Amino acid sequence: MSTHGSYSMRSKASFENEAKATVKESGGGGGGGKSGKTMSTNSKENLFICFLVTLWYSSNIGVILLNKYLLSNYGFKFPIFLTMCHMSACAVLSYVSIVFFKVVPQQMIKSRSQFMKIATLSLVFCASVVGGNISLRYLAVSFNQAVGATTPFFTAVFAYLATLKREAWVTYAALVPVVAGVVIASGGEPGFHLFGFVMCLSATAARAFKSVLQGLLLSSEGEKLNSMNLLLYMSPIAVLVLLPAALIMEPNVVDVTLTLAKDHKSMWLLLLLNSITAYAANLTNFLVTKHTSALTLQVLGNAKGAVAVVISILLFRNPVTVVGMGGYTITVMGVAAYGETKRRFR
Repeated sequence: MSTHGSYSMRSKASFENEAKATVKESGGGGGGGKSGKTMSTNSKENLFICFLVTLWYSSNIGVILLNKYLLSNYGFKFPIFLTMCHMSACAVLSYVSIVFFKVVPQQMIKSRSQFMKIATLSLVFCASVVGGNISLRYLAVSFNQAVGATTPFFTAVFAYLATLKREAWVTYAALVPVVAGVVIASGGEPGFHLFGFVMCLSATAARAFKSVLQGLLLSSEGEKLNSMNLLLYMSPIAVLVLLPAALIMEPNVVDVTLTLAKDHKSMWLLLLLNSITAYAANLTNFLVTKHTSALTLQVLGNAKGAVAVVISILLFRNPVTVVGMGGYTITVMGVAAYGETKRRFR
């Protein structure tokens, strides 16, 4: 799942409390032993975070590469049905994770109004994921990631239109290289496809719109949901929307899928692995967000896109140009600058 979605964070105060606790322990009697225990705990926590980040990278990059392989190289040309498989896995695995394994406390829907808001978010979420999967049929993963990196630009536009609240001018200035980089990358993309580009741009805009919409619709304390509970409720709604859409817009999906399964015994395994990976991308995104700071998450997110580009080029051997890679680099640098200015000029 190209993912898509909106998806707390350890606060600054919690880090300060940890720092104070460490100083207190090292200052009293028997401080050496307590300090050693603190260092051991920190080492374990750092190892756990590294493990989470590795899983986050693997699942996010894995689902993109599997989507590309299935939709472009494998002959499975059904992005709507593929998205429905992702949402089905997310619905089942979210329920198991929250209800049985208690990954997070379950938050219940409290009103019809809240349900309608979640349904609206689910529709926008569907549009974002389907658009991203459609674009992978026509675009290289490297270019797909370059366009997807413009999410902050669309978020800033929608946030201003929705709230009429302006950011500092330097924040908007940082968005210039974000857009300029994609324009440059488009001109230097050997496999440029207009329809694929439009679908990727639409998916990116829909992802940003969902993020802004979520902040507006679920803003009250009684209606706020963490990303895992939101996924739990959005996924079944998405399946109910995507199933008829797939049968109408991809009428031969069942016949072709069964034929592919006969010719390729690994077909069902690939679909199952792809769907589970789509859920894992959402779960690990939530856990990394929970266990790291906003700045760390921003840096890791920027690096993740670059890693996905390099791996995709090595796997799919799609041609790239210096101009195209230069444009992508400018976009990533713009995204990093935008995140830094947002952090400094709140």
